[in-house]
Parts: sequence; C-alpha cells; structure tokens
Amino acid sequence: MMKTYLMGEYDVIVIGAGHAGCEAALAAARLGSRTLIFSTNLEAVAMMPCNPSIGGTGKGHLVREIDALGGEMGVNIDKTFIQSRMLNTGKGPAVHSLRAQADKARYHAEMKRVLERQENLDLKQDEVTDLIVEDGVCKGVITRIHAEYRARAVIICTGTFLRGKIFIGDGVFASGPNGLAPANELSSHLADYGLSLRRFKTGTPARALATTFDYDKMVEQKGDPVITPFSFLNDELQREQVSCWLTYTNEATHDVIRANFSRSALFGGQIEGIGPRYCPSIEDKVHRFPDKLRHQLFVEPEGLDTEEMYIQGMSSSLPEDVQRDFYHTIPGLEHIRITRPAYAIEYDCIDPLQLKPNLEVRAVKGLFAAGQFNGSSGYEEAAAQGLMAGINAHLAINGKEPFVLGRDEAYIGVLIDDLVTKGTNEPYRIMTSRAEFRLLLRQDNADERLTEKGYALGLVTEERYRKFLAKKELVAAELARLGQTRLSPEAVNPLLEEKGSTPVKSGVTLQELLRRPELSYADLAPVDPGRPELPFHAVSEIEVSVKYEGYIEKQRQQVEKQKKLENRRIPTEIDYNDVSGLRIEARQKLEMIRPASLGQASRISGVSPADINVLTVYLEKQRRAGKSKGLADRGEASGKPSPEKEETC
Repeated sequence: MMKTYLMGEYDVIVIGAGHAGCEAALAAARLGSRTLIFSTNLEAVAMMPCNPSIGGTGKGHLVREIDALGGEMGVNIDKTFIQSRMLNTGKGPAVHSLRAQADKARYHAEMKRVLERQENLDLKQDEVTDLIVEDGVCKGVITRIHAEYRARAVIICTGTFLRGKIFIGDGVFASGPNGLAPANELSSHLADYGLSLRRFKTGTPARALATTFDYDKMVEQKGDPVITPFSFLNDELQREQVSCWLTYTNEATHDVIRANFSRSALFGGQIEGIGPRYCPSIEDKVHRFPDKLRHQLFVEPEGLDTEEMYIQGMSSSLPEDVQRDFYHTIPGLEHIRITRPAYAIEYDCIDPLQLKPNLEVRAVKGLFAAGQFNGSSGYEEAAAQGLMAGINAHLAINGKEPFVLGRDEAYIGVLIDDLVTKGTNEPYRIMTSRAEFRLLLRQDNADERLTEKGYALGLVTEERYRKFLAKKELVAAELARLGQTRLSPEAVNPLLEEKGSTPVKSGVTLQELLRRPELSYADLAPVDPGRPELPFHAVSEIEVSVKYEGYIEKQRQQVEKQKKLENRRIPTEIDYNDVSGLRIEARQKLEMIRPASLGQASRISGVSPADINVLTVYLEKQRRAGKSKGLADRGEASGKPSPEKEETC
C-alpha cells in the first residue's frame, strides 16, 4: 500500500465540482460543516461541456426548487444569462418552464467565485483516486499525489469523468468532457467497496464560429420582452438579450449520415455505454425515424466574449469529415467553420438502486452520491441531487433525521424517488410527465412549497425568508381582495367586450372575472385601479391559484390518499423471506431496495399490487402481534395489572 500523508480533516468532502458538487459543497458549508471540494481542474468548476443553458421543460422547475431551498443555481443563472424565455406558454401552467441561455464562461467564473468566498469551504485542484473505508464506514479520501484527507462524510459527484472515453468516428481516446483529463483510478476502488458500476453514454454537438453562419436562412429566436427571474430573490431583471436561431436538417443531410452509418462509433460497436433515449445523436435520429423529413436545430451563442455557437439537436459520434459534410447541407450552415467537433463520451456511473432516499450509499455508511454518477443527465438534475446530498451529509454527521422530499412536495422528490426506487436503464432526465401531482408542483409556487423547509434546515437566509413571508402575505391579501371586490356590469362590460369575453348582467367579483380563461390579471387593470404593486412571482401564483382552484383541490385530495401508503412505514429490520405469498422477483427487489414505506414499495419495478396487498397484511399481523405481546408483557392482555403496577398501587 502506498504511503500517504495527512493534509487535513473535514466534516464533509465533495469529489467533483460540477453542478452537483457545487450545490453539495455550498449546502454543507452553509449549514455549518467544514467542507472540502475537489476538482481535477479548477477550470471545470460549474463547467457547461454541453448545452450552455439552464432550465427547460421540467428542468426549470428543479432550478426554482433549488433556489427556494437556498441553493445557488437560480441565483447564478440570473447573474449570467444572455437570453431568457418561458417555454410552453401555450399550454397549462403546470408545464410552463423557464429556460435561460448562459454565458458559460461567466457562469463558471461566478460560481467559482462563490465557492472561493464561502465560509467553511475549501476548494482544491487534485484528483481523488481512492476512498478511506474502515469497517464499512467512509472516513475520507486519498488523492493522486498521495495526500490523505479525513472526513465524517464523503459525496461523490464525478459527472462524466470516471474512466471517460471520447468517440469521434474511429478516433477513440481517454478523456473527460471538453478535453479535460479523465479520472481513471477511482472506479476500481469503488468496486472494491461494494459499489456496482456500469457504463452510460452522452454526447454533444459541434461548435462553430458565429461569423460563418448565414443568419438570413435561419429563423430568429428572441428572448422574452419581460424577463422572468429564476431566483425568488429577484423581482425583475433588465438586460440586453442576444438572439438564438432556428434551422432544420433535410434529406441531403440525412443522405450524408446514412451513407456513413458504418463510420459511426455508435453503430460500429465501439460504444458499450447506454445513451439517453430523449436526447439521441443525429445519426440515431435518422436511423430510428427514417420517414421524418427534417429535424429541428437551434443555433445558440456560448457567451458574449466568444464567437463560438452551439448547434443544439445535433450531437454525433461520426468522424469530423462527415460532420463537416452534413453540417454544410443545412440552411444557414453551408459555410460554417467548426472549432470543436461533436463527440460522444462514455463514463462510469452506479445503479441508483444502491442508494437510500437520502442519497447515502447502502453499502458504505457516510458515503453519498449525486449527479450523473447516479445515472441522471443534465445540469439541473445534478444540481438538485447535489443540494440534497449536501444537506443530508450534514444532517447525518450531526445525528439528525434525513431530509427527504415526497413526490407531492417537489420535482426534486420525484427525481430522487424515481432514481432510488425505480432505477434507470439510461441517463435519467426529468420531465413534467413524471410527476403525478404536477399542478401542485408548479414553478411559480416553489417557494410556497419549500422555503419554510429550507429555513427550518438553516439553509435559507433571513433576507430570503423575510422576502418570502412578505410575498406570502401579499398573495393572501390580494386573493382576499379579489374575492371581496365586486364591480357593476357598467364598470366591466366595456372591457369584457374588448377582450371578446361574455358581458355580465349583474355584479361580479374580480376573482370571478379572473377565472375566465380569456382574461389575465394584467387584463383587469383598467377596471381595478385599487390593485397593489406586486412582484412578478406573486402575480403568477395569484393568477394560477384562482384559475385552477378546482383542479388544485382535486390533486390535493389525491395527495391525501397517496399519503396513507406513504405513512405506512416498513420496519428497517424486516426479513422479506418471512413474508409468505410474495413472488420471488418482488422479494428480491424489496430486499435490495429496502423501501421505507408501502408507498415507496408500490413504485418498485417488479413489485405488483398483489405483492403490496400481501405485504400490507403481513405488516398488520406483525403490528397486532407486537401490540398483543406488548400488552401481555405489561400484564394487560387479560386485564390484570403488571407487577410494577401492583407495587405502585
């Protein structure tokens, strides 16, 4: 065994400083744990090796929730975005999703500065090559230069660096994302400690110089005229925005790709890792959807101080000469000069079924995991897990109960429950369709759902909490005022006729008017001169609360029914081999995952409703037997007093 030297002792150590690592380290440090975060290269802190954006469908919800709990991602993107758009505005409010194009260099620089200035947090460039595990408990890490750092908890946030391998045609080489060095040693040691690893794959499109695009052949995509902040700390933001551009592939593009399928690393068999079904490479799209005549592409700037443009929707593992040829068939891209070719990257990760709901590794006490190491994809999914892992590492070393969010409380709860209960066979991506109660889990009310919890943890600052309470009071007062303010037909009918809404014949409240689909809160301003000045987040929440009151109440009732299963706890010491009537597959899955409740057990793949019924009956019998035994032990089963009671009578 190599000789090491002790370099420091900490409460929490975080391995990796990507989006998961940053949130994990900041959460632990802000809660009071002395924290150390490692990055193989400090230029990789909060790096955006793929799309230079934050948010999007489902993902925007996660960012708002991270912010409501006191995390950093929403604050950082509000500082560094160059375009902001609200997606899905033509649909219901449950799926409205904010997305912001980032200046990726500034995003990295701002997050690095936050880490550097954070009290209780040290940032260090080095590669962690091994863990220190003693008697099944993680006690620290060892680095490439044989330095030893002791800790009471360790969080793995390695992203795509573990045994990273890049594929560009038949060019295959060891590398982390964006040309950085991979981390090749840690994987083998993780297997020694009982962690089962597997290979996943993701990819990124080419970058090309902005001056070489023909913008007249593409459709301009501007940002929203009124900017919606990600962070609840910001009421409004003013910033000059840059444009993105829309174009499409065509049959000529597809012909070039089809003619070179044999040169793709994906189809050539070099890639063993499993890629994301919801974000396939362009050659995979052409192969899987042969009848589709075109595929949508977005050309997006990577920052204000660079000429590089990101071609979203066109990741590939084809050789660079083929990439050049197919890009040049696309309107607006005929003469682009590529600065960085597209590539696929393969990496090690774990099966998240090896994790507890608090993101602690079952096989090693004190070892936590977050981000792409857990089989997820995306900056936002990673950051959400990092935040929760940082919180729970701090709670664990201080002997406190884990902090676990339910599926009815947050998209973060849906994300983590999906991973640790259902597992994933491909890089996991959050989507609004994954949430059963998505009308309750809207972007606009993330602070209502989570800020109290963040404050109770100690992660939400007094400034944020006071701002939240003030907004909460404003919303409550305005909802009451809308319900009490009644207007005459003469006052409102001119407005209703102007908006194409049915006139009224008798008095009507502002709340009743706002329930009309064709009317917004802003539309009512001409007939409501007494309205108060409200921040954007408050207006959004008020409008949705009024318009969807009935649907929201239905979902709340569904949540109450679901909670009955969630509240039926399963003893940690249960032996599933004792539960007669369980199918073999169900017994194996239950034994492996060790669900905390019947609700969690019901979501395990391979556990049927019949298995849940068997388990419910078994637990009820155990409860009654335990109660009867307890009564007998106290001398109460036959109504006789216990000896202790006789002595005290």
